Amino acid sequence: MALRHALLAALLDGELSGYQLAKAFDLGVANFWHAQPQQLYAELARLEKDGLIAGREVVQETRPNKRLFQVTGAGMAELEGFTAVAAKPSFIRDDLLVKVQAADHVDTDTLIAQLTDRAAFAQSRIDLFGKLLRTMRGDRTEEEFLRHGSRIGPYLTCQRGLAFEQGNRDWCEHTIAVLRGRQQGRAQR
Repeated sequence: MALRHALLAALLDGELSGYQLAKAFDLGVANFWHAQPQQLYAELARLEKDGLIAGREVVQETRPNKRLFQVTGAGMAELEGFTAVAAKPSFIRDDLLVKVQAADHVDTDTLIAQLTDRAAFAQSRIDLFGKLLRTMRGDRTEEEFLRHGSRIGPYLTCQRGLAFEQGNRDWCEHTIAVLRGRQQGRAQR
């Protein structure tokens, strides 16, 4: 997947400025695609040059002018083509896993501290995704929203982000318990 496809998908809800896209990435898209703001702006320029999005300038009196972008017909065709191609499986690439792989040969207190931090980060993301899901579905139950809600894609990707972070938190907590248990076992010998 290229950043261009993630941006095209993020623009499906309507016109957004680069700033709004960066915020949307932080809240909704970051659970499956990460990009720095400067990467977003550079890719927006390429998408506009390629005719996949159209930008227009909005004059603001009390603030600097801003550009709003929307997907063009060519952009929709690009996104259609992208979705038609089989997705490749994803792989985990995580420095913390490398450190845990070496757990038998390194300071486990350091690993426990890093795992504790990662679990706390995951919990903060769980809280954020829970809030986003509640906001998206409004007064409806999840079942009602999944059956009848408009724009179900962002909801489903947010659910995936939630499940991912729940898995991260649970694994970190399990790994901490195992490492502490082994420390106690060595201390008792």
